[in-house]
Amino acid sequence: MGSIEREGTNVVVELTDLKIFVTIAEEESITRAAERLQYVQSNVTTKLRKLERELGVPLFIRHSKGVVLTEKGVVFLQYARNILNLAQEAQQAVGETSYPSGPLAIGVVETVTCGGFIDAIAEFQTMYPEVSLSIVTGNTIELLTKVLDHQLDGALVVGDVHSDDIVSEYTVHDECMLLSQKRYPSARDLIHGKWAVSPEGCPFRAVLEKWLHSEGVPLNNIIEISSLETLLSCVKSGLASTLLPQSVISGVYSSLASYPLPAAYRVINTSLIKRKKRYTSKAFIAFKDLIEARGL
Repeated sequence: MGSIEREGTNVVVELTDLKIFVTIAEEESITRAAERLQYVQSNVTTKLRKLERELGVPLFIRHSKGVVLTEKGVVFLQYARNILNLAQEAQQAVGETSYPSGPLAIGVVETVTCGGFIDAIAEFQTMYPEVSLSIVTGNTIELLTKVLDHQLDGALVVGDVHSDDIVSEYTVHDECMLLSQKRYPSARDLIHGKWAVSPEGCPFRAVLEKWLHSEGVPLNNIIEISSLETLLSCVKSGLASTLLPQSVISGVYSSLASYPLPAAYRVINTSLIKRKKRYTSKAFIAFKDLIEARGL
């Protein structure tokens, strides 16, 4: 069992203690943390008290509904996560095989899955059967957060990503299109028409808002939809129009009418991102190489 000692003192912080602390902080409850870790609650409480005693500061404030981090607890949480993540990376680095294998978690925005992504995944699994691949869908903000929190090895996201802790391994340009069942929609149609949009934070919604604003058209009459499939079905039925990349126009949606945007709003990037770190698994490198070779 790993531990961290502070020279000149008797303080010993076990990695297990850090894991318990982080889980309590995430669950905001000792009871729920014990259930999640499948530990006896009394053991979790004892471990927490031991950690607080060794650090010499309280990490949580107890209340009737659970716990909340103290000011010192908030500071310690970031360090605890960093230590646990580094320990996990070290274990992966020394245990890695000479060929791509082991777990690989990749995040994907839904619009990416409409192109050749699924075929690329099938080819990747055929080439590297010993890689245990997990695909997680979400919007760009959700996936970026999961990459930074070490929940994902990388993610295919849309739009610009601004973070000093993130690097882009591959970028492709896609064309944003106005999708509508209306034929050659006019400015008047834009004013009075209904729009199907993804929730706040979606890059395509942001482009739509900027474009309409430039036309003097407010984005008021909207239907907010989380599912890409439902959003496209809404457009196909004629209920609303939307703005999405040209790559989604395939299969049952190939009949959707699409119209180009002004040049200033036409191009959007899709990027494969990962954390800046010393260790990158062979499985991730193989995935990146395949995506670069095939395209999306």
